[in-house]
Parts: sequence; C-alpha cells; structure tokens
Amino acid sequence: MKIDARSTARTLAEIGKWRGVLLYGDDLGLIRERAAQCVRLVAESLDDPFRVAVLDQEQHGRIEEEIGALSLIGGRRAVWVRDAQDAVLARVTAALQIESDTLLVIEAPGLASRAKLRAALDAHPKIAAIGCYPEEGRTLIASLADLFREAGIAVDRDALFWLSSVLGADRAAVRSEVEKLVLYAGESGKLSLDECQECIGDSAGATLDDATSAAMAGDRAVADIALERALADGLSPIALARACLSLMTRLLRVLDWMDEGKSRQEAVKMLRPPVFFKKVDSFTKALERWDRPGLVRACEAVQGFELACKQTGSPDLALSRRLIAQLCLGPRSFQR
Repeated sequence: MKIDARSTARTLAEIGKWRGVLLYGDDLGLIRERAAQCVRLVAESLDDPFRVAVLDQEQHGRIEEEIGALSLIGGRRAVWVRDAQDAVLARVTAALQIESDTLLVIEAPGLASRAKLRAALDAHPKIAAIGCYPEEGRTLIASLADLFREAGIAVDRDALFWLSSVLGADRAAVRSEVEKLVLYAGESGKLSLDECQECIGDSAGATLDDATSAAMAGDRAVADIALERALADGLSPIALARACLSLMTRLLRVLDWMDEGKSRQEAVKMLRPPVFFKKVDSFTKALERWDRPGLVRACEAVQGFELACKQTGSPDLALSRRLIAQLCLGPRSFQR
C-alpha cells in the first residue's frame, strides 16, 4: 500500500502491524535510517543473528528461506533486503505467501516509478510502500528540530534556518552533523546560531552554498571547484536549483529594503537567518553585480533549469555546470 508522506511517521512507528515495508527513492541515507528503525522496532536489535537477517544483493536468493525461518530464542524476526530491484519480485512474492510473522524490510534506492517491484508492492495491502526523497525547506527544518528534540537539545530558530541552508539534503550527512552538534552542546544543552556556525562552519565549506554564492559573486574558480565537490558527493541538480533560488530571493529581499531607504549594510543585517560570516564578502559582491531585472531573469532561467533536469534522460550534470558558468558571467548571460 502506498503511504502518503503525511502518514509516513505514524506508519513507521506502527510498522509491527505490517507484513513488510518497501523503502524507495533518491535519499539513500534516509532509506537506510528508516530501514534500521523498522528492524529495530520489530527485532529489538540490528545485529542479533537469531532475529535479524541482512541480505545484500548477492544473497537475495535466500529471501524465502529467511522469511520461513524461526527464531531459536523467540521473538519476531526481520529480514532486511538491501539494493533490491525488479529482479527480486518473484522471490518477494513467493516469500509473502509463506505463513510467517517475520517483517520484510526492502531497501530499493533509485527504484524507477514504473518498476514492477514498486507497482506490485504499492498495491499489496500488507506492505507499506514509502518514498524517501531529499528533504528541503520546511520539511528539512522540521526534521532537524525532531532530531535535536530526540537528543534533548534546544536550538534557536535562527540556527535551524541556517542549518537547513548549509547542510544539504542527504539524510546521512545531516544526521552526522547533528550528532556533532549534540556532542558539542552536551546533555540537555542549548545551541545558538553562533555556536552552530562555530561548530560546523568548516565542515559546511563544500556545500552547494559555496558554489552558488561564489557563482553569484563572479568567482568562477571557487564556484567550479565547489560544484565538482558537490557533484562527487552525489549532488542533486534539483537541490542546486533550490539553492540558487534561495540565494536570489535573499538578494531580492535586500534590494527591496534598500529601495525603502535602508543602507546596504542595514538591509543585509535584517536578513533572517543572517548571512554566514564567511559568506558576507561574496554576498556583498553579488549585490554589486546584480540588479533587480537581472535577478528576475536569472530566477526564470533557474526554474527552467529545474524543469529540464526533471525530464527523462536529461544531461543534468552538464546542465548544472552550464548554469554555474552563466551565473559567474552575471546578468548579461541571461539577457532576453
């Protein structure tokens, strides 16, 4: 059964009521985290050899055998299938016909929307099919707040906004940085914006924020290096588009305040979350290079870039490099 995004948290918390779960999508870190959550809820462990069977791609032939096996020490078992694609459909179908209370957890990163495995399990009444896609915007902020709340750490709202803008969308990377901040804050601690920037400022150096801010400031060398690092880390071109639009929106907001009579310095200080101190120079250069018409045309171009990247077979990496090159050239590259 396909699970709506709004029902995902409740479904995962009650996964013991289901026969199995299919986790698919583009965020491998989120898929792995949710799979571990399901296994732990049912088997009470991730590495108990009597209650947990982890099947990598070369072990998919054992799915039916493991589903039918009994725990020698009692308790419900979990079969954790990784890197699943359409090739496992026949074995999964056969396994679900076996009378068993074993939970079947299937990780299927990158599974196509028209894949036979997804179609079959979307329609299965006892399987929860859950999409796992990179979080952004309010969804990412809410997830960050939940992670800190679980750890008993209070975080200022400005800090959450800033973290959502620099951590990117990969769940594994986000959790890693959150764990670092939790350790920094200490038991029942509290984190301010300054403390978050001090703690992870350096580790956020190779994010999309570097590529977009350098490109808007006209620094081609820094922008290209940052983009290639992001691409090597599995950058989603859609995330690049959102990062560009976020920065452009902030620049337009500053121009609005300047039109109202504020000085450039006053307008920049009014931004929330504030500009990261290491990015103040590039943000100021961008303000000097871009006027309102140029920013509006660039926003339209970025929206077109995002749409093109969503087309089947799109050369999205090449389009990402071209977009950064255009931004480095400035407003003249977006003239109608």
